Formats: sequence, structure tokens, C-alpha cells
Amino acid sequence: MKPKISSKELLDHIKKHPGFSSKEIHEKIAAGIISYATLKRVLQNLLERDLISTSGKGKGTKYEISKAYEVIHEIDVEDYFKKETDERRIKNTFNHDLIKETLNKIDLFSKQELEYLNTIRNQYQNKIAKLSETDFRKEMERLAIDLSWKSSQIEGNTYSLLETERLLKDKETAAGKTKDEAVMLLNHKAAIDFIVETPDYIKPLTLKGIEDIHSILIKELGVDRNIRKRSVGISGTNYKPLDNDFQIKEAMEELCGLVNLKANVFEKTFLTLLMISYIQPFNDGNKRTARIISNAVLMQNKYCPISYRTVDAMEYKKALLIFYEQNNISAFKKIFIDQFEFAVNTYF
Repeated sequence: MKPKISSKELLDHIKKHPGFSSKEIHEKIAAGIISYATLKRVLQNLLERDLISTSGKGKGTKYEISKAYEVIHEIDVEDYFKKETDERRIKNTFNHDLIKETLNKIDLFSKQELEYLNTIRNQYQNKIAKLSETDFRKEMERLAIDLSWKSSQIEGNTYSLLETERLLKDKETAAGKTKDEAVMLLNHKAAIDFIVETPDYIKPLTLKGIEDIHSILIKELGVDRNIRKRSVGISGTNYKPLDNDFQIKEAMEELCGLVNLKANVFEKTFLTLLMISYIQPFNDGNKRTARIISNAVLMQNKYCPISYRTVDAMEYKKALLIFYEQNNISAFKKIFIDQFEFAVNTYF
């Protein structure tokens, strides 16, 4: 096997030595290992993935780590969680620049990822074009049950999928389960039904629209409505969300502005899914609200909604924790792409 230099090694070198030309990079770390032409191809690949950026032209071109790097570079989830909570070096407070200075200036998906997602989306649109309205509603009902179950399971609900189906279809509660578990599931279904019936309710996305969906999700669960006025903690991490209601409201309004500004539907969806969870605007029900709102963005644009049915709850939480602690989307983006593909292949 021929020796080679990994993309990680090359990125590590550029991080330590920003402003080097391709010739200088080759002389420092690649000479005798890979050819100059091969190095140029690797650098071009990193540019296309938005992991590095350039300044200057021609022979004067210099390379450095891109602004997007910290957000999109790949993090090994298993390796990351080998360290206990207190051992990890993290961004332990809310990053005020994330919305205004970072996420509004970078592409969250690579060109290849968007091509892949759009191919899957086209498959979905071809499938639903052949369905009658009755068959479409049946499939949407099936997806809604799966989403209600999985979204609740991620939050600790112990209903099985079969028990959830009985509850949502026949109003039959499961033995040995709490009333709150049943209410959580029924609220999910009510929120999804509301979005299906009024797909443009959050178009454009507004704080009031998000609060209204949250109110459906927490009905009769003893959770305060609207923006929280006290601090909250998140288990498994030392990240502390904002604790000032004025700042929370400001962050949510900035998020709505960013989502409305973005042209790409997948970016709109992904931002709502991640950032509502990150901001934690409510006393409880934040991730549930994020999943429903993000699905509303998909549905209002006639994209396939996502049930998350095959997501491992712990892997979902770990991917979110990486975003909370490092503002890095790589692990969560894999889940999003996989689950969008699963939904298109499984429903309708």
C-alpha cells in the first residue's frame, strides 16, 4: 500500500501553520509521501467541503482553516465520550455569535450532501404523485404515530410502539404506565395533526408560532407556557443555556430571522431542529418542539417529514451534546440525513 497523508493530518498542519502556500505545505509535510499533484487534489477536496479557505491568487494562493471548520468537521462520537463530563473541554455557555456571525455565513451541508438529499427528496415527490389523497393520509397517519412514539421515547417515555398505536388510534392506555406518558403521546399527535392541517402556520417562522406549537405539546403536563424565566440544566453536560428571558427571546427571534433568510429547505429544517434544542427557550419540551417545528418546515415545503423511528435515543442525545459543547454539527447531521432517507424509503 502506498503511503499517504490523511485529510486530518493535512488539516492539523494548516491549523498550526495558516497562510502557507501549497508548495510550502508540500515541502513541510508531503514531500516524499505524496506527489504535489495529489496534494493539490486533496486541498481542492477540502475546499469543496468548506473545511479550508484561500486568500490570494495563482502561485500566491495561501491556505487556512475556514470559518465553517469548527462547525462541520467530523468528530468521532465514540472517542469524544471516552472522557467524562468534567474532563471534556467545552464551550460551556451560550455562543452569542453562533447565529449572527457563523451559521448565517456558512453552508451546513456540502454540495455532495445536498445532491444526495435532493435525490431522495425527488424519490419522495415521485412516490406521492402516484398516491390518492386517502392513501397519502393513511401514510401520514402511520408516520405521525411513529414520530409521536419515538419523539416521546427520546424523552424517557416507556410506551412501546404497539402501545402507542393503540393509544392514538383507540384511546386505549397501557397498563402500568403513567398518565403523563399517555398525555405526552396524545399531545404529540395533536401537534402533528395541527401542522398537517395548517402547514403554513409557521411560514414565516415566528416566536409566537413556536410558542403555540410548544403549548400543544405540553398541555396538561404541568409545564409553563412561553419563554422561561428561570435557568435550566441539561443532564450529561456542563453546557449552561441562557437564563435571562430577554436574551432567550432575542436569541429565538434571531433564529427565526436566520431560518426565514435561508433559501435551502434542508438548512431551514436542520437549523430549527438544532437551535431550538440549543437555546432551550422553554422550561421543558424543547427537543419535542424542535422535532415538530422542523417537520413543519419540511411539510410546508412538500418535503417528506421525519419520524426518527430507527434513531437510538442515546446516539441522538450524544449528537446533541456535541453540538451544545462544541457547536459542531457533524454527528447530528449524519442522523438527520439517515433519518430523512429512512422516512422516504419507509412511508408513502
